[in-house]
Amino acid sequence: MDIRLQGYKYMGAGLATIGLTGAGAGVGIVFGSFLIASARNSSLRNELFKSAILGFALTEAVGLLVLMMAFLILFM
Repeated sequence: MDIRLQGYKYMGAGLATIGLTGAGAGVGIVFGSFLIASARNSSLRNELFKSAILGFALTEAVGLLVLMMAFLILFM
């Protein structure tokens, strides 16, 4: 394999993982909003927690897709 092609793969995978910062920020926003909402209305804590877990799962799914793309770039 050409050394330049390998370098381009590393650059592409590195650029693809930039999306993980968005996933990390999204998780922080989801749980930060959950804490604020549960502090304001503690009687809805269980319902809010379910919504927070759903938001966490969807945000992490995006992060996993970004990571999968980086691995596909590297190993294909």
